[in-house]
Amino acid sequence: MRDYLSKLNPILYDSHIHLTDSEYDSFLPSILATLKGMRIKACSVTVDSTTSSKALRLFGDKDVNKIVYNFVGIHPQHANEDISLFEEMVASNIKSIDGIGEIGLDPTYYDKDRNTDTLQDQVFNKMLTLAETYDRPVSIHSRQSLDNVLNLLSTYNLRKVCLHWFDGSPQQLERSLGMGLHVSYGPSLVYSKKKQVLLKLTDEGKILIETDGPVRYPSCFKNIITLPTSTLMSVIRSMSDILCMSPKDTADKLEENSILFFD
Repeated sequence: MRDYLSKLNPILYDSHIHLTDSEYDSFLPSILATLKGMRIKACSVTVDSTTSSKALRLFGDKDVNKIVYNFVGIHPQHANEDISLFEEMVASNIKSIDGIGEIGLDPTYYDKDRNTDTLQDQVFNKMLTLAETYDRPVSIHSRQSLDNVLNLLSTYNLRKVCLHWFDGSPQQLERSLGMGLHVSYGPSLVYSKKKQVLLKLTDEGKILIETDGPVRYPSCFKNIITLPTSTLMSVIRSMSDILCMSPKDTADKLEENSILFFD
């Protein structure tokens, strides 16, 4: 894999990975060293205040770690958190924060007894306000909620937005691209016909790729823990076949898109 990447030459970007997940704890230093050696950068996203605090400890010093983009956020699954504490943490550490994410809406986590649909809306709005206030890009979770997400996004002045793990309809994709949003595709591109169709419809200048690690993929990666070093190239190869581009041209375009989004 290292030799193959060296032939491609571009820096690769994993636009969405949970490096603060406990599954990575025992070998995170090794992961970071390998990323550096293989010229891969990673956007580390968080899901709650605990993982966000952990991210600030791990990735907050830019002189020490220049291969990780440090995003922090409250995932819709954790909408019942005390958001004021999170807001204070962001304000106090904004120079160490590159973006806001993973944030969004998801009805699969609704609990009618706890009004979590209303809580999700409130938390998502607060996360978007932070991104707007501090001029930070965002990584958005939009499972089964894309229309609502797009409606809310249209009311904010945000610099850059990525719809992580895009899974909308062709019509929703067209609307998203019309709003200037980026969309990200992951390992499911290897086997999902729906994702392959969506990719063909996507403006090449708005495509990012991701692993969403440590999520496992039994359909194509033997259900092992997901690492950018072992997964991204499979996504690029599939993407190059779908778009009828060479792997190098695909990697070059993805690097260009990623630089525009993250830097």
